[in-house]
Amino acid sequence: MSDSNKNDTGIPGRTRRAFIRDGALVGSALLVPAWTAAASRDESAPLATTRSGQVRGFTDRGMNVFRGIPYGADTAPYRFRPAPREAGWEGVRDALEFGAATPQRDDAEPTSEECLFLNVTTPALRDGGKRPVLFYIHGGGYNNGSGSHPLYDGVNLCTKGDVVVVTVNHRLNLFGYLYLENLAGPAYADSGNVGQLDLVEALKWVRDHAEEFGGDPENVTVFGQSGGGAKIATLMAMPAAKGLFHRAWTMSGQQVTAAGPRAATQRAELFCEAAGVAPGDVDGLLAMTPGALLEAAKVKDFSRVEDRSIHFCPVLDGDALPRHPFWPDAPPQSKDIPMVIGNTKDETRAFLASEENFNLRWDDLPDKIEKAQYVDIPVDKVIAAYREMYPGYTPSEVFFAATTAGRSWRGAVEEAQVRAAQGAPTWVYQLDWGSPIDNGRRRAFHTLDIPLVFDNTAVEDSPSGDAEDARRMAERMSGALLAFARTGNPNFDGIPTWDQYTLPKRETMLFDDPSQMANDPRGGERKLYSKVPFIQRGTM
Repeated sequence: MSDSNKNDTGIPGRTRRAFIRDGALVGSALLVPAWTAAASRDESAPLATTRSGQVRGFTDRGMNVFRGIPYGADTAPYRFRPAPREAGWEGVRDALEFGAATPQRDDAEPTSEECLFLNVTTPALRDGGKRPVLFYIHGGGYNNGSGSHPLYDGVNLCTKGDVVVVTVNHRLNLFGYLYLENLAGPAYADSGNVGQLDLVEALKWVRDHAEEFGGDPENVTVFGQSGGGAKIATLMAMPAAKGLFHRAWTMSGQQVTAAGPRAATQRAELFCEAAGVAPGDVDGLLAMTPGALLEAAKVKDFSRVEDRSIHFCPVLDGDALPRHPFWPDAPPQSKDIPMVIGNTKDETRAFLASEENFNLRWDDLPDKIEKAQYVDIPVDKVIAAYREMYPGYTPSEVFFAATTAGRSWRGAVEEAQVRAAQGAPTWVYQLDWGSPIDNGRRRAFHTLDIPLVFDNTAVEDSPSGDAEDARRMAERMSGALLAFARTGNPNFDGIPTWDQYTLPKRETMLFDDPSQMANDPRGGERKLYSKVPFIQRGTM
């Protein structure tokens, strides 16, 4: 899942506040009501009919765009519980601005518990086009983010691939994943997974409205980066999500295990103590403002690998999530869903990229790795192994490689292995191409694949830049995504033949300039970390 900072987008060096400050998002417009009478708007603008009323969008570079469409009710009256369907409206609701994001710390855009909104970009309406639907789930772990980031703009994908692109907001952090059933009773049985259940409802909305927006309800691809990928992995094991999507593409986001009910209850008790209410005093929690609840969530997590605030993630509650997403095997309900599992080669150069970490000495390394690699393995053995595998590596290069391998990449390996053992159609990639930012020091860091799959390298401050090589990489990665959405296979003429992942070969596409296939890349690192069990951060 995401290793990004909780106060940013997951895109290093670029917060949502910076994007809004510089005009990428029209923040002031989000403060006004999202709809007015039809007579007050351009009658030539695209108009769509939803189950709750009509919505009017706008055109952007020839595409029809609708923003801030509600797919569920205001969650404030249903805090910690699933929300019902959105209320209907009279007349035409303007879908011109993004809806509010869920409450989150250090928010840089309007937030509200009324946050169940989605955005649709499509080439055409009601034309029977049966276009693939691409449903993007944003990163930011389970704590922050929204579907409104400029890098998630779907116009280029729609133009290039004749597809429908949907982005979504849903409940996060304590509002989406605070598990209260053991403290407050069966009325809150779903509390540890309401953020996931919001996504289920959004996917149901897509199923019911795909044809209105020119899409195919029987061809929905979920794709997501970091926390978005982790949420997809979790959806693949949720009975309520079965049949709502037909392909899955994850980028640097894995969820091998969920939080057990004991650990989730302990975190709920810790949270209640920080909030100043008795454990299970839901009325006390319901009376608190979102800001006060978020302040209580700053309490330090009890996990030894946590150096930050309390950890929220999906919960093995036996109902909404009856099993771990990818342990001890891949979820049987998703065996027939084609899946792409991807990571970047230098993940931790995104969020551990301090000047100190770029200038480490060998004497600094043991303590640094022990604190940052998460898995419990003798540090001296790790350093010795890396020095043998890569004798030319500096201490900083060993640090970034070891922390990448011991954190999110290890989870990707676990998921790919059990999918291969299951015989499920799976393709694996590693992004090797490096970003030019920070004089190239960040290399292929966490989030770099976002502008490449969206073909949005020209977006201001894109971590890829917009040079010719970046555009070539975007052509390859967005082309593979579009081929996958259309056929369930990522192969197309712009890349070498991409073989399915099997054991023991471990076929992997290395996206680079040029791209190539490799069997078991970084096999030495994989074998090193396979000596210890993989435990998802925050699930114990």
